[in-house]
Amino acid sequence: MRVLVTGANGFVGRNLCRHLAGQGFRVRASLRAKSRLELSNIETFITGDLNGRSDWRAALSGADAVVHCAARVHILEETAADPLEAFRRVNVEGTRALARQALEAGVKHFIFLSSIGARVAHDSPDATPYQISKLEAEQALHEVAGDSGMSLTCLRPPLIYGPEAPGNFALLIKVIERGLPLPLASIRNRRAFLYIGNLCDAVGRCLEQPAGQKRCYEIADGPGVSTPKLIRALAAALGRPARLWPCPLWLLRLAGKVTGRSAAIERLTGSLELDSEPLKRDIDWTPPFDLDAGLAASFAQIRNASPGPAAGRP
Repeated sequence: MRVLVTGANGFVGRNLCRHLAGQGFRVRASLRAKSRLELSNIETFITGDLNGRSDWRAALSGADAVVHCAARVHILEETAADPLEAFRRVNVEGTRALARQALEAGVKHFIFLSSIGARVAHDSPDATPYQISKLEAEQALHEVAGDSGMSLTCLRPPLIYGPEAPGNFALLIKVIERGLPLPLASIRNRRAFLYIGNLCDAVGRCLEQPAGQKRCYEIADGPGVSTPKLIRALAAALGRPARLWPCPLWLLRLAGKVTGRSAAIERLTGSLELDSEPLKRDIDWTPPFDLDAGLAASFAQIRNASPGPAAGRP
């Protein structure tokens, strides 16, 4: 099976290309611009900026499946005059154009890396532009796929972690490595997470499923854990002490408002549970790694300079 992976030089795309190639898939990597992938035996295509005018025909020629990872993601320091329009241009119109061209090229299966933020956008009026764009991208894909024979699988992950993971995961590691105290001992939330190795394994299983299905799934390592438990697990994997001290939740939220970091405080203190059971049932899949094993594998790879997620089960 020949599989086109978009966003192949990103954290998820790079790991996914490596995993699928190791599983015997014929992988094509789509890049926005020239970049050194350091992946052997993988075709590469430079497809430019992702928007409604992107031309994917060369990359899609002869492809059996697409795994669409490329996206405009959370921007810590937003500079766009209209953030929602900027997200829609890439995440909605770019995705719609790719799906239409994939259907025309005879692609049999389209897998979209969405976000649990799409569920948030569906349920909450306070969704961010990023979350709204992910939900609208899913809706656009269902419109394009329609009654066609092209399978459509939308995966909704929470925060994805692993070696070289960007964003909040990398920031939390730096804080723990520096031994900085965290006022989070009193938090009693539950949040789900996803190890990159589990995501790659699930995508491989999805590609093997019968054609014609159109589904949307939540995916996570397992049941959610509290922020203090996550920090203790991270610290244990790093071989560092977890320096946690209690602080009232109301005070944390007040500090978030004063500093303009309310969203970050909510991600640390709020709950976000996912239900992976429909995905596990439909593709007969069990995550190879739980949270502790995923964290241990992540840091083992960092220490050993391993190129990707550990194979097999711990």
